[in-house]
Amino acid sequence: MPAPIVYFEIAGADAPALRSFYSDAFVWEIGAQNDIAAHSTGGVRGGIRADPPEKLLYLGVADINETLARIESLGGRTLVPRTPVPGVVTFALFTDPAGNRMGLAEFGSF
Repeated sequence: MPAPIVYFEIAGADAPALRSFYSDAFVWEIGAQNDIAAHSTGGVRGGIRADPPEKLLYLGVADINETLARIESLGGRTLVPRTPVPGVVTFALFTDPAGNRMGLAEFGSF
């Protein structure tokens, strides 16, 4: 089964400035909690957070543990194992062989 992009995050030191930038530049609807509405991005929800600069994509998968095993067999590395956040999502973080940080979100948990 393909793994669609189901969520994205954009981080930077000044989250309010990022919020203004993306809202003004792309007319994204960004809520009070810095949540980016899916209808304003073409169908993918997102978020802005105050952290070191990065962009992070989350791929939807049926089984995070199975996917992490496949990732590791192909040269990737698990950064954060399968982690349930009750009422929010079950996620994991990994790097691809080039070192790109990516996320996984388990279907049915978001």
